[in-house]
Amino acid sequence: MSKHRVIVLKIVAKQLTVTEAAEQYGISRRHLHRLLARYREDGLDAVDPQSRRPKSNPRSTPPEVVERVVQLRGELVARGLDAGPVTIGWHLEREGQHVPSPATIHRILTRAGLVTPEPRKRPRSSYIRFEAAQPNETWQSDFTHWRLADGADIEILNWLDDHSRLLLSCTAHMPVTGDDVVTTFLDATEDHGIPASTLTDNGRVYTARFGGGRNAFEHLLPVLGVKQKNGSPGHPQTQGKIERFHQTQKRWLAEQPAAVTLPELQAQLDRFRIEYNDNRPHRALDRTTPSEAYHATRKALPTQGRLPDRYRLRYDRIDTDGHVSIRRAGRMHHLGIGRHHTGKRILAITDETTVTVIHLDTGEILSEHHIDPARGYWRNQLTP
Repeated sequence: MSKHRVIVLKIVAKQLTVTEAAEQYGISRRHLHRLLARYREDGLDAVDPQSRRPKSNPRSTPPEVVERVVQLRGELVARGLDAGPVTIGWHLEREGQHVPSPATIHRILTRAGLVTPEPRKRPRSSYIRFEAAQPNETWQSDFTHWRLADGADIEILNWLDDHSRLLLSCTAHMPVTGDDVVTTFLDATEDHGIPASTLTDNGRVYTARFGGGRNAFEHLLPVLGVKQKNGSPGHPQTQGKIERFHQTQKRWLAEQPAAVTLPELQAQLDRFRIEYNDNRPHRALDRTTPSEAYHATRKALPTQGRLPDRYRLRYDRIDTDGHVSIRRAGRMHHLGIGRHHTGKRILAITDETTVTVIHLDTGEILSEHHIDPARGYWRNQLTP
């Protein structure tokens, strides 16, 4: 029995007066009279200590917002997207709703049983973090593995802008080759311009320097004025952004129906690229999307390479007749380079008057061709 009940019963039974009870139990006479009034009005249960919590709180989160927070958590998880408090707040703001603090959203999710306790993580302050100051200052690239419905192993090649986290390219291959690295890089430059530098690991598709040579990608970059950077062997933290990105990408893919074919997986990756770039706030970008961050700042430019002011690039192989075909102004033209160059990988650089063909395995200029729109065949001007 509670102390207040004992006191009230003794006063009611006339074992103690109010004054005596106040002295004996150290309670003010005023409070004892309040307890007696509660007893007379509502019975013995009313004399127990009452909660001081207000019956209403004008600053509490509206029920409809609480409900929407829980709904968003389920929707985002089902789509394989980040569903943390910051992301949920970003979606509420986009919907024009009241936005609670991240701590409040976390409490709502915890009360709803939607938060799984995790072991204490390493504090962020312990990491040395680098971020490029401008878009196109550095592009990171790496590939990761995924499986089709039949278990076939696929490699997904990604290009990511270091400053904005914009996903520049994501393509599926079986497996990734050096040609794929060059092709996807050049395709990305068509849409986003040429970066000042690239950052990759030391995989053979990116560098042959540990084999005593240079591959096509390594010959291409100096032509474009791009600085090549490679992480230290056995230290993936150097490419930490794209390593972390792979987790996001795979989490999204895991929520999709298992792709049966390579084109089907590529279609999923194309949808993911739009979702990731345009519809997903990034915590490291102060809740902006990668697309917004990429277009908010002036882009970095490469150092001086061999490119003219206005140019087009074409990556190809020389055919068995010693030719490479290019399209200009809707018409196909053929470059006569020479049969002895058959099979070589080349980069064709086209400006307003000339096409220059460079061998990407050596960096050698193989041919130059004057542009003549009236002719279908342009001969090699370097051949005597």
